[in-house]
Amino acid sequence: MFVPLSHPPGHAQVDFGEALAVIGGVERKIHFLAMSLPHSAACFVKAYPGETTEAFCDGHVAGFAFFGGVPRSILYDNTRIAVARILGDGKRQRTRVFSELRSHYLFEDRFGRPGKGNDKGKVEGLVGYCRRNFLVPMPRFATFGDLNAHLETCCRKRWAERLRGHNEMIGERLAQDRAVLQRLSATPYDACDKRAGRVSTLSLVRYRGTDYSVPTRFGHCEVLVRGYVHEVVISCGAEVIARHPRSYAHEDFVFDPLHYLSLLERKTNALDQAAPLDGWVLAPVFGDLRRLLEARMGRKGNREYVQVLRLTETFSLDDVQAAISDALARGVIGFDAVKHLVLCRIERRPPRLNLMAYPYLPRAEVATTSASSYMGLLTEAAS
Repeated sequence: MFVPLSHPPGHAQVDFGEALAVIGGVERKIHFLAMSLPHSAACFVKAYPGETTEAFCDGHVAGFAFFGGVPRSILYDNTRIAVARILGDGKRQRTRVFSELRSHYLFEDRFGRPGKGNDKGKVEGLVGYCRRNFLVPMPRFATFGDLNAHLETCCRKRWAERLRGHNEMIGERLAQDRAVLQRLSATPYDACDKRAGRVSTLSLVRYRGTDYSVPTRFGHCEVLVRGYVHEVVISCGAEVIARHPRSYAHEDFVFDPLHYLSLLERKTNALDQAAPLDGWVLAPVFGDLRRLLEARMGRKGNREYVQVLRLTETFSLDDVQAAISDALARGVIGFDAVKHLVLCRIERRPPRLNLMAYPYLPRAEVATTSASSYMGLLTEAAS
């Protein structure tokens, strides 16, 4: 038996749910954070690849922005994301990240009894409602962004419904909730999981089982890894040294080819077996340039080819590709020519691939050799 409850405006309940969806053509399990305002029955739902710390924080930030304010209190179950430990007197020892989130928005946290889902029955019912109404039939979207746009639209459409026992629509009762919500902070909370790391000898940093690359000059350095829902950001001191799309695969490797080019310039023998370059799709003109450089310079051509690739560290790949095509058309094969053509393209000036562009160089005069000159040399040798 249960006691009927009344819910004053301005308070919320939060929980995670699971469902199946097709994202990018792949069927997978998704985890969605559901935030309910029990007074009005208004809801906010957002889907994620996993039930993680960063998803928990991001869902709160997005939910507060959706409702236009911060609830005065939020009721949770005893998720490990928020509760590090339940003490003997029943008090909860909060996790560091949850303490940061709570301090940023200044809401009161409340927790249900362990294993008692009826303590937060409103959001428990909302999870089932969303699974039956928002996620059936199985949703198919290209990205999580598209799926979440669909879920937000479903949440807004629900404002026009009237629940049994109420004379007002959900949207009208939501106005009563919003009237007592706390104001949003000037800047949103940085919804990420922060962890310390160290760069390995392969210029990789491990975060939750996946290795992410950083520039080789930061080898063996201590770094800070910030894991967001769809991105991993790696910093050394105050400098952001790498950004990667987040991978949820098991024991995956995420490389940025540009991070290894400076090392490959010195170790050109590894060029054909460099794992960071696998999957780096370059236009055919890059391969044409490499073959011509190797034919002209032998093994030293590989180093000059890597120098051309390093132009992409500063200039866009499209500009470098266009400069290579121009160099091949002009028959000027070399790093200096390609760099000159890239600069001309960016500065919108005509190229000057001749010595007139370098007046400080000594001018060389090459005379035509005649047979009489050789005969004179032979005469002097005989005497």
